[in-house]
Amino acid sequence: MVIGVTGVRAKLQRDALSCVVLAADASLRTREKVERLARARRCRCWWVGGGAVGAGLGRPPVQAVGVADAALARGLVGSLEE
Repeated sequence: MVIGVTGVRAKLQRDALSCVVLAADASLRTREKVERLARARRCRCWWVGGGAVGAGLGRPPVQAVGVADAALARGLVGSLEE
């Protein structure tokens, strides 16, 4: 798992992520940079409410989190779809 926009972008560029979780209140620039790259790499993107991205990880609010582990990504995607 990688936390933060810079780390997420770096992992996406290496095709090392299974999914990306973005904060609904992420800046427009962050959304453009991360979402465009994720789509190009066929990596699923999920949007969750503001502080929930960091809070779910026991951290302060963050704009982006990348999940590399495929099984963890499937579980996360399943819980987000419910």
